[in-house]
Amino acid sequence: MPHRYDLLVIGDANLDVILGPLTEPLAFGQREQLVGTGSLTLGGSAAIMACGAARLGLKVAFAGRVGDDDAGHHVRDTLAARGVDTRALHLDPTLPTPLTAVLTQDDDRAVLTSPGTLTTTSGADVPDDLLAASRHVHSASYFLQPRLAMDLPALFKSARSHGATTSLDAQDDPSGAWSGLDAVLAQTDILLPNATEARHLAGSTAHPAHPAHPAAEAAELLAARGPLTVVKNGADGALLHDGRHLLTAPGPPRTTPKDTVGAGDSFDAGFVAATLDGQSPYEALQFAVVCGALSTRAHGGTPAQPTRDEVLAHLTHTGAHVS
Repeated sequence: MPHRYDLLVIGDANLDVILGPLTEPLAFGQREQLVGTGSLTLGGSAAIMACGAARLGLKVAFAGRVGDDDAGHHVRDTLAARGVDTRALHLDPTLPTPLTAVLTQDDDRAVLTSPGTLTTTSGADVPDDLLAASRHVHSASYFLQPRLAMDLPALFKSARSHGATTSLDAQDDPSGAWSGLDAVLAQTDILLPNATEARHLAGSTAHPAHPAHPAAEAAELLAARGPLTVVKNGADGALLHDGRHLLTAPGPPRTTPKDTVGAGDSFDAGFVAATLDGQSPYEALQFAVVCGALSTRAHGGTPAQPTRDEVLAHLTHTGAHVS
């Protein structure tokens, strides 16, 4: 069966309320605190990644679940407006659309999420024909969606049987357990954590090969479990390990980001897009770093996501080689 989609994204879609930056500790006691900016925007790691990939020119479909409420309709309409096929984004009549509040402070942020439909999203929400019709399948927020997590190994295995490649951005684990990924990693071609997540997922503490580089150590340990491991390292760029070799790409010239929310998801979109475009792992790493950096030009995860031409222009200007 010919592939009708470049990418199928499975996972979380919600609204983000982004407020900040906080200039003093968060106060309770019914105190009013003022911050410089506030925005209501499309959120969810999977949804932001899907939009970023569509912005880069990929034909993208999305599978997941939101509430049959105003927020859910807004999420679906926003994804569709950004070029994402939403026929498999189901409207749940019983649970609300997830909602996340993001409080920013300096280079850090606190994230509060009301799960809503994340608790019921499952493999049943993913049509078999979409798995068969996609060149690549990506999933995100593994630990927030327990039913989908149980079904994901079989979904990835099915996708691979149809010739697709797979990727996973597990994101944070609110429980702190960071366990239960063995089955899905066995079916994952590309793992895309940030440096903190990579260290937790690897369960790493110290390694003589990388005593000063815990992210590199974690990438090596995770790659030994099967997937190409690509680690996002903020302003310092990114690195990857294929089980034998470590490659690193520096961050772009330092600028002051307006908002880093969703930058990692835009990175994911860039790495997958460049890989599907036939770029080498190192070229894909360079491409993805720029995608993440350019996405921070505006508040929210999606408004400043770059086009492919913007990324290539930036790479040409900085002297990086990506064809």
